[in-house]
Amino acid sequence: MSSEAPPPLIRVEDYAFRYPGTDEFVLDGATLAVDTDEFLAVLGGNGSGKTTLCKAFNGLVPHFFEGETEGKVVVDGVDTTEASVGELSRTVGYVYQDFENQLVQPTVRREVEFGPLNYGFDDYRERATRALERLGVGHLAEQFIWELSGGQKHLVAVAGVLALDPEVIVVDEPAAQLDPGNAERVYDVLADLRADGRGVVVIEHDTELVAEYADRVALVDDGAVRWTAPTPDALNRLDDLRERDIHPPAVTALGERLDVRIGGDENNSPDAGDEGRYPVTVDEAVDALADRPVTTPDGGARGVPSDGGGRDAAPDGDARDAPLDGDASVVDVEDVCYGYRSMGSGKQRVLDGLSLSVERGEKVALVGSNGAGKSTLLKLVTGLVRPDAGTVEVLGTDTAETAPERLADDVVYVHQQPEEMFIEDSVEKDVGYYLRQRGREDADAVVDEVVDYLDLGAFRSADGRLLSIGQQRRASLAIALAMEPSVVLLDEPTGCLDVESRREVEAMLDSVERRVDAVVVATHDLQFVASWADRVVVLDDGRIAADAPPAEALTDAAIGAAASMRPPQAVQVSRRLGIDPPATTIDALAERLGEPPERADGAGRKP
Repeated sequence: MSSEAPPPLIRVEDYAFRYPGTDEFVLDGATLAVDTDEFLAVLGGNGSGKTTLCKAFNGLVPHFFEGETEGKVVVDGVDTTEASVGELSRTVGYVYQDFENQLVQPTVRREVEFGPLNYGFDDYRERATRALERLGVGHLAEQFIWELSGGQKHLVAVAGVLALDPEVIVVDEPAAQLDPGNAERVYDVLADLRADGRGVVVIEHDTELVAEYADRVALVDDGAVRWTAPTPDALNRLDDLRERDIHPPAVTALGERLDVRIGGDENNSPDAGDEGRYPVTVDEAVDALADRPVTTPDGGARGVPSDGGGRDAAPDGDARDAPLDGDASVVDVEDVCYGYRSMGSGKQRVLDGLSLSVERGEKVALVGSNGAGKSTLLKLVTGLVRPDAGTVEVLGTDTAETAPERLADDVVYVHQQPEEMFIEDSVEKDVGYYLRQRGREDADAVVDEVVDYLDLGAFRSADGRLLSIGQQRRASLAIALAMEPSVVLLDEPTGCLDVESRREVEAMLDSVERRVDAVVVATHDLQFVASWADRVVVLDDGRIAADAPPAEALTDAAIGAAASMRPPQAVQVSRRLGIDPPATTIDALAERLGEPPERADGAGRKP
């Protein structure tokens, strides 16, 4: 006598949803079941409907985000239309992609206690303490929310949901704004919850994290769930992923390029045929490649280091342009100290005796753990904040002696949250806002030129706050470029983006480089750093821990440990295979592992 499997905790049946004022359904016939004791990753391109789908799990759609609905969503036997968000949230906890919007209390401890206290849990203090310690931020308990970095705020938002101990926790972009060390900590906590019998759902673009942690993948496209599959199988459906602008893991792309597979029986993927599937994790790739011959860039044998690798070397041995003589420096930071005022304990030191110069023509990536001072350094360069000690100069102008609005003619800052740059009801008005404030007679012509330059014509009349995040990043950069600056600073420009949107950002930065003197980006995205930057500045505890080209900064284990950096998979595989110097990109690693010429030129694979 066989027992029936318990019903899924969450059941979505032919569900459709349309936001007010729109003609199209963002969800259209979506069907999905989510069990407790599973780790489900929801993949899809920007605008596919995956976030709206997950907001239906606890009634945010349609109770908070109202609109026209069809079909139904059932949570633990209750139709979501018949229960409030508060009632459903005891079963399904939700962490927003725009997580700062769910932080409502002044201090960290009060924020994490807020949910359990409102639900009447007598042990609300203990719940908050456990959640904070579990995420490694117990030391922040008495700090004010406004004192935290973006990544630290994200951890607090997750802690607030953990403290409620829901049956299922949904996290929209768990790694957003987190350094790799904290991203892994969040995922480890989610994996522990799954092991304890809780359900976990993540909306994610990082398929490498999905490969390491998720049991199953659901692909959302055009408002519907196209398929669900076990993670190894799902990440081998390369055509489906790429058609939706989703990067497969780097090691999976490497396996495809080298035609290296594993398995060949019960683990087969439809895309791999009878010969097995491509690896999806670093461990699988190392096992599959362990016996493969390796060459160094100069054609030598495995383990023979190449020449170079000094300060002026670019990734994988390409020479960077030499700095210009004379007035080559566009940003000079000298012996700067800075701290934020705290209500309870004086000033919290963020930067401590930091010195840095950025030369004309450089593409600089600032990396480091959450709270290391990356965003603060960018704000100092703009003059939005002024140093407690030391000096900051932009094109020879001391930022402490110049009004920020005057500095804005030379240096612009593109926010981590791009929607903060939209104040008008259309992109074209936002792009021209500061020009008109300054009385520029050619404002209309400049707006037309910048909108055309960044290919924003289709969105010029749209409200920037209603665009996808990739489109918002492009529009926010247009606002910056309209000022015709010399220096552009960007904070996490590739966060939460699918493949196409990431390509847009890289193409956008290529365009920017032709119009400005220097670009500085603060980021946790080391794949982006490896492919874009020519210089990496690593911040740790308010100081510069390293200043080197990507080939050095991304492969130095000591630097990585100091800055909580998770090396790109190409570096991880290189180290495990004994390849010295390690490759920083999959292109370089494939070459070192003897990629067949017909594959090296792109035959047989999609870009």
